[in-house]
Amino acid sequence: MTQFLHADRLFPAAEPARSIARDLYPAVKDLPLVSPHGHTDPSWFANNQRFADPAALFLTPDHYVLRMLRSRGLSYDDLGVPRKDGKPVADPRTAWRLFAANYHLFAGTPSRLWVDHSLQFAFGIDTQLSSATADAIYDQIAARLGDPDLLPRAILDRANVEVIATTEFALDPLTHHQSMLGQGLIGRVRTTYRPDDVTDPSRAAIVQNLQKLGELTGEDTANWAGLINAHRQRRQTFRRFGAVATDHGVPTAMTADLPLVEKQALLDKVLAGKHDAAEAELFRAQMLTEMALLSVEDGMVMQIHAGSRRNTDPLTFGERGPDMGADIPGPTDYVGGLRALLGRCGNEPNLRIIMFVLDETNYARELAPMAGYWPSLLVGPPWWFHDSPQGIRRYLDQVLETAGFYNLAGFNDDTRALLSIPARHDVWRREVCGFLAHWVGEHRLSKSSALEIARHLSYQAAKDAYKIA
Repeated sequence: MTQFLHADRLFPAAEPARSIARDLYPAVKDLPLVSPHGHTDPSWFANNQRFADPAALFLTPDHYVLRMLRSRGLSYDDLGVPRKDGKPVADPRTAWRLFAANYHLFAGTPSRLWVDHSLQFAFGIDTQLSSATADAIYDQIAARLGDPDLLPRAILDRANVEVIATTEFALDPLTHHQSMLGQGLIGRVRTTYRPDDVTDPSRAAIVQNLQKLGELTGEDTANWAGLINAHRQRRQTFRRFGAVATDHGVPTAMTADLPLVEKQALLDKVLAGKHDAAEAELFRAQMLTEMALLSVEDGMVMQIHAGSRRNTDPLTFGERGPDMGADIPGPTDYVGGLRALLGRCGNEPNLRIIMFVLDETNYARELAPMAGYWPSLLVGPPWWFHDSPQGIRRYLDQVLETAGFYNLAGFNDDTRALLSIPARHDVWRREVCGFLAHWVGEHRLSKSSALEIARHLSYQAAKDAYKIA
């Protein structure tokens, strides 16, 4: 292991906590990885073909990396990020050289940990990425991308991934999952139902999308009951391809419980294109409650990712589409937001909601107390900007004393970068061990209890949260 991958990385600096963390970590280091929420490309697993080049593996799909480079004035064209208009961008080696020349920008960021870990884990690279090493590392990666042990399914095996979930929109044909079903891969690889394309009226194609949903299901989606039946059918279809969860990427956690006549009037406005921003928010709010009611029926776990103001750079969005790093956190009200939903079905024994937030002030004020009361609620792990060593420390410090260890949903990596999965889980496991080590050192926990909790938070908690047998 090299200095930037020190065996004691992320462990407490002082004794006795460091030694205790060292003792705890072997119990979790090699546990299988459960990745119940993420955005890896299902074609990787269905087709099991080699990755194109080092930049396609480490640079162009990773918005964490891209946003940092852009913040220092680097062009997405020069970084090789494809454009909608098909105009040329830098070739992979040129883009890689630019990435390497600016790798110092990632000092102190989780991206640095993830990339360093991935280079060592997959390719045995133990030299620092820089201008001086860029070509040699590029060639070393490129020479091995066709090796059998670096094909996507083999990477899952090497990383000991037991379960991985992809995320697809309601209208997705699930072509790759159909292929995986025939290959016997569904179960290890699962889809997730994300209906934002048909529940968010702020999307330009919402009318056409609702019509397509009706065509897919044979339901009249201009009628409220037909719309809900269409969702019911699509959820059943997704479940055939392993789905155990739904996912809702919403600007706020607002929910509603309107009378049927008002729900139909709201749908009529959306279909006529006559809704305003407040009515779009109300439609999303009502649909969150409807999705919870459907979860009561079918048992699917509901994930709410609230509080991201997405695609805030209209120029980049127009040139290259979403997920280019321009998403910014916003404040989130979960107590007021979920009031209508919880009032309607929060005490239903079959309902489980995992709450994710980017507003860290929410952890101790709302999420921990809510999960510490409602049996239907769990606190999701640190998400996006806070999936980091310091973010994990702040999270554990703020939620545990109110929610306890067993109202947490464990860890999920929420990534688009396949090789970062073992790296991210390793960061979580090291931070959990470090956190528990302090408590053992303070005699707040016995070492045997800390071992049990570390195993739970590193593996079993995610399986329990997502009802994965």
